[in-house]
Amino acid sequence: MLQLNKEGSRALENLCRSMEFPPHWESMEELESKTNDVVSRFLEERFKVSQQLGGGSFLTELADRALRTSESECMDDSALPESDKLEMVQALDRQNSMMHLYPRYVGLCLSILEELAMREQRQVSILELASGSGGLAMALAEEVKRKELPISVTASDIVPKFIEEGNRKAAEKKLPLTFQQLNAFNLPEFSARSFDVMVMSQSMHHFTPGKLAIIIAQAAKHTTTAFVGIDGYRSILLAGGVPLMASLQGIPSFALDGFTSARKFYSELELDIIAEIATGKRNHTVTSCWPLSILTVRFDETQR
Repeated sequence: MLQLNKEGSRALENLCRSMEFPPHWESMEELESKTNDVVSRFLEERFKVSQQLGGGSFLTELADRALRTSESECMDDSALPESDKLEMVQALDRQNSMMHLYPRYVGLCLSILEELAMREQRQVSILELASGSGGLAMALAEEVKRKELPISVTASDIVPKFIEEGNRKAAEKKLPLTFQQLNAFNLPEFSARSFDVMVMSQSMHHFTPGKLAIIIAQAAKHTTTAFVGIDGYRSILLAGGVPLMASLQGIPSFALDGFTSARKFYSELELDIIAEIATGKRNHTVTSCWPLSILTVRFDETQR
């Protein structure tokens, strides 16, 4: 529920008949603008299709519209002290550990990284974007260390406090992991194809469709193999379940962020549209593994 796949597929077919899809873009600014416009038009067209179909389709569309929001999470408030932001991302790490999510994320990343290392017989590298306090990067680095895998792990975020704390914990645990301060949608000019895989977990909904498209397009520039985006599955169940689980951490603003985030999760068809605009190709998959939606965009020639 809230995925509206049948209605969305019809809406996208209607749009493709009335406009160029995917639209051509020349700059990151143009990519952002065109992606936001297409997703907005898609949602409007889906509403019309759902209205025509009536019944459960229209009721689900109305529920989706009632839940959908563009509000920002508290942790994204620039006025919030970094110490408070750190407390919130550490709460997210505890929640993920309690729900045993990190082993699933690590498995998804290693399935690509180990296959690539074996195929090319070299050390491979992964960059996590918007890593917060680095729960996934830590779990991945621990597994790399345990298995003695030829994998280099880098985590990144825009908040200096996260980087400081992440590097401290990585050094304390003697992990093969470094943290860098990076802006996820304005990456610096790394050397060509600096990383093999970029991953973003539980953060895609923090970005507008246009900003997410920029992240994917920049991943294509700096990555040899794949971008992997992991986020919550858009559904009414998670709209109630995510804030409920978040409330167990005893931080009111974190619980509120759980509700806001669940309202902002992308449907899988929205992720599909964003990825195709960003790359201009059908070189991606969107799969569900409850309670997750997983976007995998491949850049290596063997997968095209």
